[in-house]
Amino acid sequence: MTASNPASEKLLISLDQGVKRITINRPDRRNALDVETFQLLREAIRESAEDESRVIILTGAGEAFSAGADLQARLEQDIRKTDVTTSLRENTNPTITMMRSLPKPIIARVHGPAVGVGCNYALASDIIIASDQAKFGQVFVKIGLAPDGGGTFFLPRLVGYHKAFELMATGDIIDAEEAFRLGIINRVVPYEELDSTVDELARKLAASPMISIAKIKEELNHSMNADLASALDLEAVSQGACFRSEDFAEGVAAFLQKRKPVFQGK
Repeated sequence: MTASNPASEKLLISLDQGVKRITINRPDRRNALDVETFQLLREAIRESAEDESRVIILTGAGEAFSAGADLQARLEQDIRKTDVTTSLRENTNPTITMMRSLPKPIIARVHGPAVGVGCNYALASDIIIASDQAKFGQVFVKIGLAPDGGGTFFLPRLVGYHKAFELMATGDIIDAEEAFRLGIINRVVPYEELDSTVDELARKLAASPMISIAKIKEELNHSMNADLASALDLEAVSQGACFRSEDFAEGVAAFLQKRKPVFQGK
């Protein structure tokens, strides 16, 4: 099955064999997000909870992942009149929380700049695969802003408080190798290998038992703010749900029969 989104060319959506690709499509603006694109992305993530997708790839068209919010989309006087708190609460924040609660893995395919809220959409994903030309930056301070999009939650948990403060307070942009060294991203590959690497991983995840993937994500999210006892208890509950699934029965049968399992997501 292949589907596309007719609503706007600013966000391209396709769904093929369980792999849903969401592409921010404003390459002339380095995929900076205007109000409409923020809203389209929010709806695309919301719909992912109900459609036939098994894994989501989030990326940007052309030579960038996303340059963040598109402030040039508005006149200066309009920016000053904007209720940014309401905008974040209605558009950006729901997208980030839905990305984390979505019981499906999200792969961020990053090529070129991922800065500002664009960086934080990547951080909200489950796996980040970057080309050797990718750049990452919490650049809010450079225009007199503080981070949004969950950066203050995700980044210190990856690199520690002091490094997170440094990256946010200086607004320094780091390359993919440095992001990998700091533990921010999963892999760095040559640009020529980016799509094949992402597609291979997406196919692997799409063929995995969905309940297992969903429970892994739920347990890891819970553990970020949990004590050991509650983490252990959620593992026990989650394992019970997996144990009762058809995919577990298929996994055991395939193991005993010495064949590759065919998981149906049930």
